[in-house]
Amino acid sequence: MPTPLPPGGPPALRNISPRPRQKTGWWALPPVVALAFVFLYPLVLLVQQSLTPLEGGTSVRPYADVFADPAFREALGTTVWLALAATVGCLVLGFVLALVIAFVPFPGAKAVARFVDVFLSFPSFLITLALLFVYGTVGMANGMWTDVTGAASGPFQFLTTPWGVLLAEITYFTPFVMRPLLAAFSQIDTAQIEAASSLGAKAPRIVRQIILPEALPALAAGGSLVLIMCLNEFGIVLFTGAKGVTTLPTLVYSKAILESDWTGACVVAVVNVVISVSLYGLYRVVSRRAGA
Repeated sequence: MPTPLPPGGPPALRNISPRPRQKTGWWALPPVVALAFVFLYPLVLLVQQSLTPLEGGTSVRPYADVFADPAFREALGTTVWLALAATVGCLVLGFVLALVIAFVPFPGAKAVARFVDVFLSFPSFLITLALLFVYGTVGMANGMWTDVTGAASGPFQFLTTPWGVLLAEITYFTPFVMRPLLAAFSQIDTAQIEAASSLGAKAPRIVRQIILPEALPALAAGGSLVLIMCLNEFGIVLFTGAKGVTTLPTLVYSKAILESDWTGACVVAVVNVVISVSLYGLYRVVSRRAGA
């Protein structure tokens, strides 16, 4: 028959007081309040201003006026197609370059991979200025052409067109696709590639059946990030001098600074924020599935 426990429990446990309940949550209040004041309050003011017509009051008429403006519709279409085209270009070019760096042995491969990390810290206008030095109206390429042929001007005049903006965006944002791809390629078991190669599989088949499936999550995450950044890019469009290219960020600048139409600028900004936040939500979902 088991011996009954003395009142109060075993002697070793009598002097142990219950653990005090920890207070949680209050420490998070100050940073939440600070973030709300720094980020959410300006957004609230932005939305409030977008609903305030010039004559006062609160109305959605500013949205109707902006949506009916052909300049807004043109800027929205230009922003979307430039962002989509740049994203596709970055995905294709980034995949090819990352594939070469990761799986094609050549001297300096590690240095190139490190340079990709450094490239991510460059400001976008710096890349645009570099392209202007090379392909601008008085750039190196046009200068060499006029020196050789004696022509009055060179043939490279595309930087001030939408194609110049597209080239600059692909040049600048491609490393943002390469970085997650290089990380994904480093996790691939090279034994699979060696086994497939020993069985006679050619390089395109190895890329299609072994490498590409492993790279799809990284491609999706990198592409989502590039799409968001291209939608909000302002410096590249400004520094290329493409006067015929108007995107949503440049339209905000034009309405606010050049036209002093603050309500219209806020409407365009709200639309840009809604698109960006929606795509950011998609980016987070893709990144979570990719394990980022």
